[in-house]
Amino acid sequence: MAVKTAIIGLGIMGRRMLEHMRLHEGYTVTAMWDPSPEGCAAAQALAPETPLAGSAEAAMAGADLVYLACPPVPRMAYALAAAEAGKAVFLEKPLGVDLAASEELVAKLAQSGVPAAVNFTQAAGEALHNISQAAASGVMGELSGVDMVVTYAAWPRAWQQAADWLRFRDEGGMTREVISHFLFFSQRILGPLSVTWARPSYPADPALCETALLARLETPAGVPVSILASVGGAQADRQEFTVKGSRASHRVSNFSDEAVSRGGEFVAVGQAPADPRAVALRAQLDQLLLCVAGEPHRLATPQEALDVQRLVEEMLRGKP
Repeated sequence: MAVKTAIIGLGIMGRRMLEHMRLHEGYTVTAMWDPSPEGCAAAQALAPETPLAGSAEAAMAGADLVYLACPPVPRMAYALAAAEAGKAVFLEKPLGVDLAASEELVAKLAQSGVPAAVNFTQAAGEALHNISQAAASGVMGELSGVDMVVTYAAWPRAWQQAADWLRFRDEGGMTREVISHFLFFSQRILGPLSVTWARPSYPADPALCETALLARLETPAGVPVSILASVGGAQADRQEFTVKGSRASHRVSNFSDEAVSRGGEFVAVGQAPADPRAVALRAQLDQLLLCVAGEPHRLATPQEALDVQRLVEEMLRGKP
């Protein structure tokens, strides 16, 4: 039977998941809710057959799975309410912005015993699977590090403008929203990381999020992860993640476009799908069904998301 799902938060991510859950035979969205009338109207236009609940609690009442696409701060209370009611939980990232609160959330989710995962979109993707296998098999040779390059003309990006909280320092910023994905990816490949040094740059307005980040992280063995991220200038979005090996290096651009270099130019791996986002979301939803069923899956665990959050918040504070 299809998993009865409630969606809390009907911004761009909530509506995107709503759209793809409607296309997936494993799910039926039984209710949805958002405090924003605009978000609710947009979701109803997309899925007029899905009931709009009067509150988050009402939306969750009839569900077996709760997908939380709301901002980080209110997410914890909804996640715990769902878990206390015995419902599986699928959370957007970042897990949170307050480390102590997130530690409490992870502990209580574990104590509840409900299936829980965090939506790092590359977790179920072919790129992470391929690179993990190549690294583990020795095909890449000795791993010498990871390079991340993230540059945007503006933040939030044009398609994110409705999520106004993304531009503020309290909960938003590209480090939490984008670089966190690549940190998750890095730790899946290299293992635990620690911040060696980090230098974020902020605008004059103290309420606004970072405009740049330079950072270096390392594994316990000293394998480096280098980050260069910036906002500004007339340019296309650039999101590159390169895992470097002595025999071969793999690069992932725009979250899913994989290419390999063996000393020369990077060559694409396979043919890119017509709609990479749809393929990635389908893979995530396939893995989420395994998670809900209590079976092994490839999604990010709450503990992995907490490990990423620790790195993110330390970098945003800066470390000389």
